[in-house]
Amino acid sequence: MPNLFRLMAHLPLRLLYFVGDALYLFTYDVLRWRRQLTLDNLRNAFPDMTEAGRARIARDSYRHLGQFFAEGIRGGAISKQEIGRRVRIINPKVITQYTDRGQSVLLLTSHQCNWEWLLLAAGAQLGIPVDALYKPQRFKPMDRFLREMRSRFGGNPIPRDQFLVEVLKRKGSARAFAMVADHTPHRSDEKYWTHFLNQDTAFFVGADKIARLTRSPVIFVGMRRLSRGLYEAVPELLGAPPYTGDMTDVIERYARAAERQIIAAPGDWLWLHRKWKYPKPAYA
Repeated sequence: MPNLFRLMAHLPLRLLYFVGDALYLFTYDVLRWRRQLTLDNLRNAFPDMTEAGRARIARDSYRHLGQFFAEGIRGGAISKQEIGRRVRIINPKVITQYTDRGQSVLLLTSHQCNWEWLLLAAGAQLGIPVDALYKPQRFKPMDRFLREMRSRFGGNPIPRDQFLVEVLKRKGSARAFAMVADHTPHRSDEKYWTHFLNQDTAFFVGADKIARLTRSPVIFVGMRRLSRGLYEAVPELLGAPPYTGDMTDVIERYARAAERQIIAAPGDWLWLHRKWKYPKPAYA
């Protein structure tokens, strides 16, 4: 199976988009996979929007998922030149002003647009190693393909349960620690609660711990789609050392930055993932 993914990676992107569009139509219209969850999430996030409006966003989100699949497969063979043309990092000096001085940075993004291509673009354009937290996939052939793809152009995928240890080994060098930070913590995990997309939402607190331990600036990298297969990535500084007192304000700034980009282009976010798994407890 990994060989099949590698072969598919060399197909023209327009052909992969054809496969992705078929996947979108099958999952949304035929299989209806997580469709009700998606509509429920949208209803809670945009209660004043019409049902027709929410349905359009839901369909756009599934169409985006199909495109993401196509682009993810293509990432296994895409060249540095092509990824540089397809993902343009606007004002990279927000990041390189620190790494040029031999300092590490913590990059946070969300499930908006194409975070896989963002990792490849960061490695190709910033000229530094990018240590990226990832959750191993249960389907082992896909997991191997993803690790190989993410390792291109200086990427270094690190399993979630090893990330903090590996980060501490590498602190003090010119590199980026990267996290897709809008995952939801387990019920038993330490978490930070805030109002996000019109509802109480839990976020991991690991970002502030890593920032403090490594004395790294925290930078949100938002993505916006210009057209199919073309994106801009915009870094935004959320906080910089020295850090004192309660650092959850950085998580709050991350939540606000992610919320702004989702509201600006809601169809480019993955509404089908289980962001709101449990309610905020009374004692929180």
